[in-house]
Amino acid sequence: MRAVAIIPARGGSKGVPGKNVARVGGVPLVARAVRSALAAPSIDGVFVSTDDAAIADAARGAGAQIIDRPADIAGDLATSEAALLHGLDALAAQGIEPQVLAFVQATSPFIDSEALGAAVSSVLAGEHDSMMAAFETYAFLWQRGESGATGVNHDHSFRPRRQDREPHYQESGAFYVMDVAGFRASGFRFFGRVGIAEVPASTGIEIDDLHELEASRALAPLLDRPSPVDVDALVMDFDGVHTDDTATVDQNGVESVTVSRSDGMGISMLRKAGVPMLILSREENPVVAARARKLGIEVSHDVQDKLPYLERWCAEKGVPLDRVAYVGNDLPDLPCLGAVGWPVVPADAHARVLAAARVVLSRPGGRGALRELAERILEARDGQAR
Repeated sequence: MRAVAIIPARGGSKGVPGKNVARVGGVPLVARAVRSALAAPSIDGVFVSTDDAAIADAARGAGAQIIDRPADIAGDLATSEAALLHGLDALAAQGIEPQVLAFVQATSPFIDSEALGAAVSSVLAGEHDSMMAAFETYAFLWQRGESGATGVNHDHSFRPRRQDREPHYQESGAFYVMDVAGFRASGFRFFGRVGIAEVPASTGIEIDDLHELEASRALAPLLDRPSPVDVDALVMDFDGVHTDDTATVDQNGVESVTVSRSDGMGISMLRKAGVPMLILSREENPVVAARARKLGIEVSHDVQDKLPYLERWCAEKGVPLDRVAYVGNDLPDLPCLGAVGWPVVPADAHARVLAAARVVLSRPGGRGALRELAERILEARDGQAR
């Protein structure tokens, strides 16, 4: 391995307990970091250094290998450099001695894989000794003093226009790339010829508190790129997913709902592809069972506690939860959405449900959302076949 990524991710976060497995875009932060590193073609192996079993499980599930992090370098005062040097020693004990190390941070949810890969290639080619992810800024910085505030990067008596100023660069914190020999000699992430791997400012958020976590969840549907949905099973709520969450009631109290023929075609395509499917609904209504019969898929309705039922169904099908897409639109769906690998919501889902999603569909419930999802599931299968 010429280049490896190490992601230090300890379990003892104080500001946001369990931070490294908190979900953004429906995916644990550490898994997002692993996937971003794996997507950089110049990186040959991805390793997570951790002292926490839940972090290790999430990292393995995303494709990383685990380095067991000792307690003495996993506390509040431990430096990232200590974890990185320990990780390099652990790899050397396995006969892995890379030329370049990418230090990737799980607390940055929107890592630019293309910029990361380019930075690794640059250090491999000897163009730089160390590099950092940073974004361009024209911000005026100030500092407080006894006699009042003064400008740090500008003369506060003069206000030049943006186009007349040279940009500065702010570290995003997402990744640092280092020549291993230089890093071992210096013991710090910056040395020699330091380069900047420029990334979009929109990706520069770092999660250190709950406000930043919630902001990241709100940004995820805007910043995460649409991708094929690689799953082995699909479980769906009914109201608000197969329907538009409305019902018509006649003078005899009989309810009827409207469904989408396009959604029905999507379900038919998945059925022909052999994808196990289940409608799982809290509603006790004959229309749910009737629609499932029409679609030719399994149904269970009047299920008030859906998560245990989902877990049993997946166990019976032999499908791990992280290989399941669950589609829901409202608060009762949150436990199931939080348990599966692919939490999916229609465009008109409740705000809290949108924040829990890995995939936010462009179509609303009952109006083509399931057809859109079906095509993305089949796209993943077609890609694997090729």
